[in-house]
Amino acid sequence: MAAQVFSLPDVGEGLTEAEILKWHVRPGDVVAVNQVIVEIETAKASVELPCPFAGTVELLHVDEGAIVPVGSPIISITSDAVTVVDSPERRAVLVGYGVLDAGAPSRRERRAPAGAETPAATVVASPTRVVRAKPLVRKLAREKGVDIAALTASGANGEVTREDVLGAIAAEDRPNSRSTGAAGERVPVRGVQRAMAEAMVQSAFTAPHVTEWVDVDMSRSLEVLRVLREAPGNTEVRITPMILVAAGLIRAARQHPRVNSTWVDGAGGADVVIHRDVHLGIAADTPRGLLVPTIKNATSLGVVELARRVQQLIDTARAGRSTPADLTGGTITLTNVGVFGVDGGTPIITPGQSAILAMGRILDRAWVVDGQVVARPVMQLSLSFDHRVIDGALGSRVLQSVAEFLRDPALAFMLDTGWQREQPPPT
Repeated sequence: MAAQVFSLPDVGEGLTEAEILKWHVRPGDVVAVNQVIVEIETAKASVELPCPFAGTVELLHVDEGAIVPVGSPIISITSDAVTVVDSPERRAVLVGYGVLDAGAPSRRERRAPAGAETPAATVVASPTRVVRAKPLVRKLAREKGVDIAALTASGANGEVTREDVLGAIAAEDRPNSRSTGAAGERVPVRGVQRAMAEAMVQSAFTAPHVTEWVDVDMSRSLEVLRVLREAPGNTEVRITPMILVAAGLIRAARQHPRVNSTWVDGAGGADVVIHRDVHLGIAADTPRGLLVPTIKNATSLGVVELARRVQQLIDTARAGRSTPADLTGGTITLTNVGVFGVDGGTPIITPGQSAILAMGRILDRAWVVDGQVVARPVMQLSLSFDHRVIDGALGSRVLQSVAEFLRDPALAFMLDTGWQREQPPPT
């Protein structure tokens, strides 16, 4: 019988590792081509992997919770006639990247006898150390923040046991141990959260940030939103103030293309790549942390269609179904801190971009209109930009362009001045 090993593929753009979130099969299960066998979490998204072979699961090389380098073996499958999907007609595809073969047979399971002891799995924890431990022991170590690779194994077969993990926990809690304070919850930083943290540090310490802000009277914007919501066919669409801010930012990026750009260091020096299309990133708070799904070619969308796309991408992100393609390729970003009851902030630029706009909450404030102090719904906009790419004058023009649009969106649409590209200064 031939055994085939399925190694972790690169499911994104140059990813180096992924965490095994959940196995959908166990040793002894019969699997079919294109059957989903495991869910993984990369630095960009949660992805389900289909099986490229048909046969019986022989071995799971890694446990749930393990972080595995791309190219590492994750599962072995035994079959009398190994089926490797190489043909264009039936190529194994990742969920979110294509349609699975509708003719793939359904799953048939073959379980180990009840009461059988779970075998210890072998996982390569480092290039020089192999750690053996049962899945429940690994789970306990993860929950308690214990580095299982640093423990001395006391098991009969060189396995790390539950007692080894509990002993390490007790040692941490003893006086004069390595613990420097009261014990608290330790949460491993992995997947999306780790990628976000690394990206924010990279951005903060490589791009010189400048932040400017302006307050906007949103009276006319709120009236436009009311009319749009009541229009036939729009009752199921979430048309919110964020949609108008997004439309204003897209408009400003078309007026001032340099804000929609990327600083690139090369062997011959630095370049500023000005992107032809606006791919708008929308920061979304999800159960997996902050994700930024991207609306590709946003300049081609009307306000209602823009709202539909934003709704779809955010709902998909919060459901954990975003693909790496959904979360990459942005050229400028919008973040809404107002939903948390915050007036404004100084957002950090997404790496690879040159600007990010934050919108705060809309709050009734004292506002001078025709010499009279009246209550008006006011919102603060904060624009952070890379000062290597965008100087103060350009940053101010971009911010004012968004504010001008929001003061009277209907007039801006009628005049249609926002989609004119800025002209180069006279020589």
